Parts: sequence; C-alpha cells; structure tokens
Amino acid sequence: MQSPDSAANTEPFPAIDQATPAGLSPSPSADGSRSATVNRPAASSSLSGRLRRASTSFEQSDLPVGFLAAAGGIASSILSRQAAPRPVSSSIGSSAAQAPQSGDIPLQPTNIQSVPEEGIQEAKRDGSSASQTTSKPSGEPPAAAPFPNGYHFPPKHTFGESLKLGGLAFWNYFLTPVGFLVTIYGLNVVAWGGMLFLLLCNAAPAMCHPTCNDINSPSRIWIEIDSQILNALFCVTGFGLAPWRFRDLYFLLQHRLARKPEALRRLAGIHRGWFRLEGSAELPVDLGPRNLDTESAQAVPRSAIPIPEEKIPDAPLSGVRARATKVWKMDLVIWLMVWNTFLQCCLAGIMWGLNRHNRPSWATGLFVGLACIVAAIGGLIMFLEGKKVKGIEGVPVSQRDLKQLERDRQHGIWHYNNIKDRDLEAKGKKA
Repeated sequence: MQSPDSAANTEPFPAIDQATPAGLSPSPSADGSRSATVNRPAASSSLSGRLRRASTSFEQSDLPVGFLAAAGGIASSILSRQAAPRPVSSSIGSSAAQAPQSGDIPLQPTNIQSVPEEGIQEAKRDGSSASQTTSKPSGEPPAAAPFPNGYHFPPKHTFGESLKLGGLAFWNYFLTPVGFLVTIYGLNVVAWGGMLFLLLCNAAPAMCHPTCNDINSPSRIWIEIDSQILNALFCVTGFGLAPWRFRDLYFLLQHRLARKPEALRRLAGIHRGWFRLEGSAELPVDLGPRNLDTESAQAVPRSAIPIPEEKIPDAPLSGVRARATKVWKMDLVIWLMVWNTFLQCCLAGIMWGLNRHNRPSWATGLFVGLACIVAAIGGLIMFLEGKKVKGIEGVPVSQRDLKQLERDRQHGIWHYNNIKDRDLEAKGKKA
C-alpha cells in the first residue's frame, strides 16, 4: 500500500484510445479465425500466380524434339559450329574489329557503310586491338570478298579438321544434361534396333532351335523382347513430347482456322532456330534480343517479331537476314510430329494389347516404319531449314580461322564467302 506522498508523485497511465490506429489491423482472435480470414486469399492468390507463371512458361518453352528431330537440329549446328569459346567476326579487308553479337550494339539505321580496303584491325579478347596495314591483293574474285560489314565465312576444313570440330561440338553437347540423355537414348535405340535386325536376318543360327520360325525358339523370344524394348523407347518421345506437340498444333489451328497472327508469332519464337516470319528480312540488321527497348526498335512492325519479343533471332553476323520461311513447312513439321504420336499410340496398343502368339507380324513392322518415317522427315526439314538460315546469316568464326583467312588472302589464296567455300556462280554456269 502506497503512502499519499508516493501516490502523488506517481505518473498516471495514459488514457486508452478506443479507436484502432489507422496503420494497424485488429489483433487476431484466440482461435485464429482472423488469421484464417486474412491468409486464405493470399494463399489462393499465390497458387493462381504460380499456375499462371507455369502456363506462360509452358507456352514459351522450346519444343523438346524427338530423337530423329534432335539429330537433325544437332547436325545442322555441328556442321557449321566452330570450336572457339568466344567467336569473333572476320575483319578481312575492313576496319571492323568484332562480329556484331546479338544486340550488343545499339540499334542504328540499316544503311551499311563501305569498308575501307586499306588496313586491318584485329579484335582481341581483352578489348584491345592491334592495327596492321595491308593492301588489297589483286585478282580477288568478287565471290571471295567480305561482306560490307567485314564478315567472312570460315574457310573449308579438311576431313580431319571437320571430324575434330564435330567431335568437339558433340562432346560439349554431351556434357549438358539434355545432351547426355539424348545420347544414351540414341545408343539404346541403335543397339536394340541393330540386335533386332540381326535376329530378323537369322544371323544367330544357334538361336534357331528347333527352327528359326518356331514360336518357342530363342530367336523368336528375343525378337519379342527387342520389340517390346524398342516400343518402350519410342513411347518416351511419342508420349513424353505429346504436350508440346499438341501445344504447337493448337497454335497452328489458331493461325489457320481462327486467323490469329499472334499464334504464328508464338510458333516462330518456339522454332526460332529455323523459322523466319514474313517481313523479318527487312528488320534492322543489328536488331537482336538485347536491344529491343530502343526507340528505333519500337518502330519496326511487330508482325515480323516473334512472341515473346525476346525470342527474336540474333543479329546476323553477315549483316544479311534470311528470307521468310514458307508457312507450309511449319504445318508439315507440326503435323508430322503429331502423327508420330498417333502412330506410336497404335503401335503401343498392338504391342501391349496382343501377345506374340496372336499379334500379326505385319502390323508391328508397319507402324514402326511409319512412325520412324514421319519423324525422320520432320527432322530433315528442320535440318535443311536451319542450315539454310546459317548459310545466309552467318556462323561464328574462330580466331584460328580468322588468322587463316588473313594469311591466305595476303598470299592470294581465295576462300569463297559462303558456308560451303565454293564458287557457286561457276558451278551454276557449269550446270
């Protein structure tokens, strides 16, 4: 109990304000009802946001092609890929030092200045440059001259050099997770397919007991085992890639039936490695994914740019963009991949629904052959179109090839400025 003096010296408690401060919310109740009311919409919003992000990511994701289609795309890259870790542009007969990377330079008008014939400036990895004067050799064919921006295709390699570059490119691809899985998958298809071929040719007489055609012979039993394994391998691509294939089919039907140009632009972004939109050849040559936010880039027609716009093709090294791809080739590739899935469904139904005693032998061979043919045609189209684009827009040039071009040019050894390093004009006249 306090004395009157001590009570007089004690400060009173502040008055309790019944109004809730503006910036605060009432405290949750003991049973957590308030907390549940607040958190439930937040959780729902978070879930819907994740679903939207997943849907957008799926729509924009590149198509994980099948084995034959992947082989076509990889081959078109290996045949034109250089082993240099940091490729540079050829500056033969020009003062340009380095290749225009995808959007590394700001967007400027498309008129290209003529290249001076005196002097060569070689690019260095550390950004420094060393100039050396040289005169233009006499007798240089027009087909061997560099492009106006100084780019020159790499010289033709010998068989050994091509094999070495191809092996190095494949090894770099093999070290990636996708490359490792595709390689293991391909080796299984080749191994089990080769074994099935040998068994069908009766290459193992010891397994033909009592005869090769006996249903209980080891040869017929192993033919069934091989067929089931190959069917399972084909199901990996036929069924595993079905969501992406039917997504592309949905966009294609939107373009063909609903006449939506945005659908074709989305397909162009997915297949940017080999497909070019109408009007894309007139885009500025230095327009790439990294300089889309400039004022000049906003003035170009959006119908010539894929969706999303970040999927626009890289700025061409040669300063020349490839012509627009015929749309029917996109139709053919998509429908071939969808039919590969349909034929795989038929093959799986026959292999799993019937046993080897009552399954017609012609049905298995028919659907296996058709499924492989449609997939191979789709992969061949992507390979040819991808190689055509690289033959126009250019491929990276290694430092070794750059030095060889400069050295050979000084000694009067001409390398024709195309991806084949051949005199195409003379070949056409001869034909």
